[in-house]
This record gives sequence, C-alpha cells and structure tokens, in this order.
Amino acid sequence: MARKRSPNLTEGELRLMNVLWAKGSGTVTDVVNALPKKPAVAYSTVLTTLRILERKGYIRHEKDGRAFVYQPVVDRTEARRNVVSYVLDRFFGNSPEALVLNLMENHDIQAHDLERLKQRIAEAE
Repeated sequence: MARKRSPNLTEGELRLMNVLWAKGSGTVTDVVNALPKKPAVAYSTVLTTLRILERKGYIRHEKDGRAFVYQPVVDRTEARRNVVSYVLDRFFGNSPEALVLNLMENHDIQAHDLERLKQRIAEAE
C-alpha cells in the first residue's frame, strides 16, 4: 500500500521553500544556485522536489521561454500554521494548552518571551 502524502513539508521541501520565500520566485537553476554548496543537491533532485511541492499546492509555475519559473502559493505564515495545526491535532489532542505547557516544561523560555506571552494572554482575555 502506498504511503499517504503528507500535506506538511519535509526537510528537503522546506529548504527549497525557504529559497522561494526569500527570492519570491525562481527557476530550478536559481533554486539550485541559492542552496548551500554542501551538501550539494542535484538539479534533478530540486526539479523533482519542486514538482512535489506543486502537487501539494505550495507552489505554482509559469513558463518563461523554455524555463519554468516557480513561485510560492503558500506563504511562510500559512505553512507554519499548517504545521502547528497538524502537531496540535496529532500529538496534543487539539489542546493548545497541552502544547504550550509542553513547550514551557521542556524548553528554556527567556523572560522577555514570557512577558510577550503574558501580554498575548491578557489581550485574549
């Protein structure tokens, strides 16, 4: 049985999306050239991954001469929201409280971050 395709981004997909979010758009060659040289990523790998991103609905392309120019359809904020919703549903039973408590118990949170959180809580009340 084939594995269900994840609506979320893999590590490799996120690397390419970061390039497209930063540049706004680009060809396969543009994306390859914008990636760190180590580890090197082959042109064909980038092309395949861009096609997957297009099937997932994260990007679209337009033809410019012989080249395809890819551009994001989903912005970074929406992608983050999708991932948080997925994690919230899958691991925390749709409980934002459980997620926040887990973060607070397992990560060092700086005083200024706690102040911002307190302000947001006060605004929400």
